[in-house]
Amino acid sequence: MPTSYDIPEVLDRREGPYGEVVLRRHGELLQIIANGCFLMDTSDGRSERMLVDAALDALDDRIAPHVLIGGLGVGFSLAHAAANPRWGRITVVEREPAIVDWHRAGPLSALSAEALADPRTNILETDLVGFVNETCATFDVLCLDIDNGPGWTVTEGNGGLYARAGLTSCARVLKPGGVLAVWSAKPSAEFEGSLANAGFQQVRTEEIPVARGVPDVVHLAVRPG
Repeated sequence: MPTSYDIPEVLDRREGPYGEVVLRRHGELLQIIANGCFLMDTSDGRSERMLVDAALDALDDRIAPHVLIGGLGVGFSLAHAAANPRWGRITVVEREPAIVDWHRAGPLSALSAEALADPRTNILETDLVGFVNETCATFDVLCLDIDNGPGWTVTEGNGGLYARAGLTSCARVLKPGGVLAVWSAKPSAEFEGSLANAGFQQVRTEEIPVARGVPDVVHLAVRPG
């Protein structure tokens, strides 16, 4: 594990469509930094895996469900979904071309190569907010992990996704009885209320214990139908 005096090594730095994106190595860990804001690293992955599992557990017993994963990140959610044969199709929306490149032919490929080669997997290089607002496709599950939480967005434009209009768009692309799962670095009673006000049912929050501080959580909600 890295020690306090380790200096992160920059492996790649790019100016993307939404600003600067950096891939660093810090000891044994790989880290993604966007516009100077730490996004994630390869230290654990429990909460990303729980995002996928909790959503599937909340879903009914339909055959071969189609999951949309919002945010490729370091690949934990994708790899975990691809390891489960129950998923019929796995669509990942990632807006940063650099992150997709780091998975396809860079250091992050060690985590995701098998999942990317899975015929069920499809990677879309586009902005999740615009995609949810505009697509005609429908999904059984939406697993969203593009921010540090509904109240802690990476870019200002993401904020609308967690408001009434954005949640209405999420419900529109979900099939009846479909599940919305949103990762967050901390619980939010306000967001639970927003989900209920947008018409979702069975709204609840599951916590992922952490060594110190506030637990990560997954907000879960079901589209009626």
